[in-house]
Amino acid sequence: MPVRCPWAQSPAEMTAYHDTEWGVPLHDDRRHFEFLCLESAQAGLSWLTILRRREGYRAAFAGFDPQAVARFDAGQKAALLADARIIRNRAKIDAAVHNAGRFLDIQAAFGSFDAYIWRFVDGRPVQGDRSDRNPPPATTPASEALARDLKARGFKFLGPTTVYAHMQAAGLVNDHLADCFRHAQCAALGAAAAKGR
Repeated sequence: MPVRCPWAQSPAEMTAYHDTEWGVPLHDDRRHFEFLCLESAQAGLSWLTILRRREGYRAAFAGFDPQAVARFDAGQKAALLADARIIRNRAKIDAAVHNAGRFLDIQAAFGSFDAYIWRFVDGRPVQGDRSDRNPPPATTPASEALARDLKARGFKFLGPTTVYAHMQAAGLVNDHLADCFRHAQCAALGAAAAKGR
């Protein structure tokens, strides 16, 4: 049986997420937008709560197409507040729609959100050296710098802790424990992606 990060032992949704997505270098803008929306929705909740609503979010938020979400009007936002498939929090829903517009601004300025965000780790994943005695931090200087920059660009509900969660999820940081079977796999994917850029 492979060694996994302790948080991914169960339930099945967390194991599958850990084994297939978390820490894999991400270079797709729509997936970046999806994670940003889900991570901001998570504030004050568990990631498992959000994972179990992920398909509902995909349906409710137009497949996480930022152009479509940025055009959501008051009626569409009211419908989201009544949608039991997602977290029905007005501030989080408003932030997701607002942030879609800011996401498009970054795409216009940098060519892609991906090009923008990877600048904060110099284009290659940071390889963590994590263990039970050296767990991942809640924030890092890079996540604090990214959060400051996102805030300056008008983003909401994306502080340094949420931003660091995004960096981990999107593989900008490989925070799998050193003895987890995914650590070496994600490190290899990161090296290959950096070489191909």
